[in-house]
Amino acid sequence: MSYGASAALQAAVFKQLSDDTQVNDLSDGAIYDAVPAGAVPQTYVTLGPEEVRDASDCSGGGAVHRFTVSVVSEAAGFGAAKTLAGAVCDALEGASPNLDRGRLVGLWFERASARRTGTGGAIRQIDLRFRARVEDD
Repeated sequence: MSYGASAALQAAVFKQLSDDTQVNDLSDGAIYDAVPAGAVPQTYVTLGPEEVRDASDCSGGGAVHRFTVSVVSEAAGFGAAKTLAGAVCDALEGASPNLDRGRLVGLWFERASARRTGTGGAIRQIDLRFRARVEDD
């Protein structure tokens, strides 16, 4: 197993989201690898936690990456957040971006959870979970 392609996968996912016109338009370009300190936009996308498991076989090293992309919004209701979450799914599901290390075999949507957070439930957060299979060179 190798965790070596993890940074390359993260960079590719970030680029895929940043280059997607619909995701960019709906988030006003607020797509973060790490949410900045201080004030943040009303709605944004951020890369989140990741779990990686060995998927090596007789052909070589590999891993299955399960990672979260979150849509966070202070807009009233879940409508805006769900629309943006749908765009994130469209941008990532089945995408095949090139990695700086390794090769992406596939990228699939697994599940989502939507909830209210923050004081009085004023913030809507949708966590989208994806699974990626990566072969490491």
